[in-house]
Amino acid sequence: MGFGKIIGITVVGVGIIGAVGFMVLKSPIGQQFTGQSNSMEPIGTPVRIEAASLGDLQRTVSAPGSIEPRTLVKISSQVSAKVLALPFREGDLVQEGDVVVRLDPQNLVAALDSAKAGLKQQEASLLGAEASLINARLQFERLQSLHETGDATKAELDGAEAQFLNAQSNKAVIEASIDQAKARIEQAEKDLENTNITSSITGLVISLSTEVGETVIVGTTNNPGSVIMEIADLSEMLLKAAVDEANIAPVEVGQDTTIYINAYTDRTYTGTVSNIARKRQVASDGTGTFEVEIPIDLEEGETLYTGLTASTDIAVEHFYDAILVPSQAVLDRRIEDLPQDVVEGNEQIDPNKTFARVVYKVVDGKAIATPVIVGASDLTSSVVTEGLEEGDQIIVGPYRVLVTLRHDMNVRDMNAETEEVDADSPDSDTDSDNNSEDTESDDDQSEDTTDSEHQEVAEDGDDS
Repeated sequence: MGFGKIIGITVVGVGIIGAVGFMVLKSPIGQQFTGQSNSMEPIGTPVRIEAASLGDLQRTVSAPGSIEPRTLVKISSQVSAKVLALPFREGDLVQEGDVVVRLDPQNLVAALDSAKAGLKQQEASLLGAEASLINARLQFERLQSLHETGDATKAELDGAEAQFLNAQSNKAVIEASIDQAKARIEQAEKDLENTNITSSITGLVISLSTEVGETVIVGTTNNPGSVIMEIADLSEMLLKAAVDEANIAPVEVGQDTTIYINAYTDRTYTGTVSNIARKRQVASDGTGTFEVEIPIDLEEGETLYTGLTASTDIAVEHFYDAILVPSQAVLDRRIEDLPQDVVEGNEQIDPNKTFARVVYKVVDGKAIATPVIVGASDLTSSVVTEGLEEGDQIIVGPYRVLVTLRHDMNVRDMNAETEEVDADSPDSDTDSDNNSEDTESDDDQSEDTTDSEHQEVAEDGDDS
């Protein structure tokens, strides 16, 4: 091998090594060694950090229920008779005083006639009783006179007196029977009037359970009567909520509520507690509840269906300008697992308990367990009454990190990193493009150098 060929091969090797070295230096690893990296890998567990802030919160009691009209009338009959007519159907508007049911009066007319005939019979009996009474009285008076003169015995006088008293009794019985006959007439007349049933309110017929030709019956102690129809005033609706007995104590008349109706998911309603039942009701599963009535605030002309399923949040307590933190940021930790310097002398820790409630503040990039006293909570936030101040930086997530978070752990704000990446992304793209162009230029130069070196090696070979 000639000397020139060796030199050529050496030059080619040096060029290739130089190109590879240049590319390595341009890579992130090379920049980290040369100190040209834009930023070092951050240290610490990424977490979400927020500042404890002042705000308002209300404590609520939730309860299920159903929508019912404030005024609901169930139309039933006071007499047993066949239905002749139903002037109104389900969904019709009824005015107060309108006849809504007509019953067959035939049997009741006959009963009235019978009662009147009975009265006449008793009145005729009274005339006979009065005549018997007069006769008995005269006989008794005659025997009294004869007894005084010794012409009548004591036994005859006693018998006349007994007949007189018996005649008086018969007359009194017949007079009472006449009063009973008059009462039966009044009852028959009243029953006859009840064959025309009128509405006591203005409202809509929401239920019709009887048809023309059916016979309605009167309710008894053990047998409920026939409900012909239901009429409701739908202009005033209320929620009948079943509040669990464990939550009834703070509920009071006049408290504001938010009502959620399952059928109307696009809006909510408001109302105010108007009545709280005093008797505990027990469900089939043994749960004890108290019925709470909440009139619903409706717009003019708006109506709701009866029986809709709904729920309510009753605002039982309000907090204003309180320190609020996300509820998931409040954690329970065993007191024995907390550092001694955190536990000793801390008024927020009860040494008689096993767990203490803490939040983790961020101080100099470290998570510091901070015992707190927590007040009321809603679905998302909790009130911290002691242990925090406004503006304290606390760790609020992610939840998987909160579960394993410990005192004095290194942490970093993932939100801040996201903002930095978003801010640097245009420059990074530009640098990447520039680096790509530089690499392509270097590759071109390397190829030119290699070609010229190969040409020199070939010329040397020819000379030799």
